[in-house]
Amino acid sequence: MKGRQIILDTLDGREAAALMVDGRLDDLLVDGDGPRVGAIYRAVAERPMKGQGGLFLSTPDGKVFLRQVRGVSPGQRVLVQATGHAEPGKAMPVTQKILFKSRYAIVTPGAPGLNISRKIRDDSIRDQLLEIAHEVMDGEAMGLILRSSCVDAAPDDIAADIAAMADLARAVMADDAGEMETLVEGDGPHALAWRDWTDPAEVITESGGFATHGVLERIDAARSPHVSLAGGGSLYIEPTRALVAVDVNTGTDTTPAAALKANIAAARDLPRQLRVRGLGGQVTLDVAPMPKKDRRAFETALRAAFRADAVETTLAGWTPLGHYELQRKRERRPLSEVLS
Repeated sequence: MKGRQIILDTLDGREAAALMVDGRLDDLLVDGDGPRVGAIYRAVAERPMKGQGGLFLSTPDGKVFLRQVRGVSPGQRVLVQATGHAEPGKAMPVTQKILFKSRYAIVTPGAPGLNISRKIRDDSIRDQLLEIAHEVMDGEAMGLILRSSCVDAAPDDIAADIAAMADLARAVMADDAGEMETLVEGDGPHALAWRDWTDPAEVITESGGFATHGVLERIDAARSPHVSLAGGGSLYIEPTRALVAVDVNTGTDTTPAAALKANIAAARDLPRQLRVRGLGGQVTLDVAPMPKKDRRAFETALRAAFRADAVETTLAGWTPLGHYELQRKRERRPLSEVLS
């Protein structure tokens, strides 16, 4: 099926959202058992961890780990926000740089200034958005970022969204005294889909939508390590405790350009595969053997693919053994853990 569909349903009793683009599963969000990314806590600081550059804090959801802790003393109440998921046995990472995100606006306490997404280049639209921002945020010490989704939005909707986030930010940032507490739960898959999947799409909310629109079959495929690539090559994606190993194969193609074609096809599909599988951390690509002169074309394809991906990813580069390494933020729980 051509076009974009956002399907809101449940999966194994968990809230879930799927983004289908031209009949292909482009993104998948599934609620887990633990804390959500974006949750905000009033936490209690413990002793700094020497040599680790941070300290542990106590929250209602267990221990969390905070870096850059200058000025934080044991026993102090600290407002922090979850920035990612932790591996089993490790503490969840948090930050004091709290953000309040919605579909059109991001309010940034402690970082004043009114900013507009660089993706919005029309000067008349930028001027109109600045007028709305100044009107709603007049006198506020907090900062504001207007997202690219504002382009096609009604001015009243943008203003209401800014006001709602500013009200929430004021209430939360003022609530810094008392025992440890969860102040904001964080958005679930349905709210995240509304917030982040802003391109025009058909939205399907009927019960059983995953089954009737082919999402379940595509999720089953994502639980397999094997991925078929355009041109006959293939990928094997296998997460371990230390890293995510990605092996690129040329398949039955024996032409001189087979390795480069397989590696470029892998580069173009890798962000989607990692999104759908919920994989992050260190990612090591064992690319198909190719001459060093072809590396530039592969790197160009890889950078272009991850530029369009919402999850923060650092392209670290080549190792002495000819592998290519990435470092990807752990924004989601692995699909294998959520549906185990």
